[in-house]
Amino acid sequence: MNPAPNLVLVGPMGAGKTSIGKRLAVRLGLAFVDCDHRLEEVTGAPVPLIFECEGEAGFRARETALITELMRGAGQLVATGGGAVLAEDNRRRLRERGFVVHLQVSVSQQIERLARDRSRPLLAVGDKRARLEALAVERGPIYREVADLAFDADGLSVPVAAERLGALLEQRWQRTEAA
Repeated sequence: MNPAPNLVLVGPMGAGKTSIGKRLAVRLGLAFVDCDHRLEEVTGAPVPLIFECEGEAGFRARETALITELMRGAGQLVATGGGAVLAEDNRRRLRERGFVVHLQVSVSQQIERLARDRSRPLLAVGDKRARLEALAVERGPIYREVADLAFDADGLSVPVAAERLGALLEQRWQRTEAA
């Protein structure tokens, strides 16, 4: 068990970090924070525009600053962006101040869930399946390394996933107050 003041969801795009996270936050009495949405609020610009103007490196720098700020808090469920775990500083901060849950999902499920989504800069490619598979190979080991708990959300509806994950967390996560 990893006692921590925050709950953090990591995983690939389309895993359900936002949709499951919102329900789970209500169930657990936590403030819900979606990193990408918060970044858009702070900058006043949508994520695709940040990518376009500053490139992925500029976006990742902003993401790291936001994670640093968020992890100073407590009582939050933080849904990270899929690539947030790429930076070692982010992984360290997430582990230090969060119980990290890796939401697992198959590439087929991602394609189904993201079919109508045009807001993902990393999916602005011809072959989305190949891109998602490449991201899974690159990021999968990092998600597993940073996670305190892996949860398979593949094929589960949002309410069922939130219910099952909530029950697991009641057994495995001890919420602490901010230090």
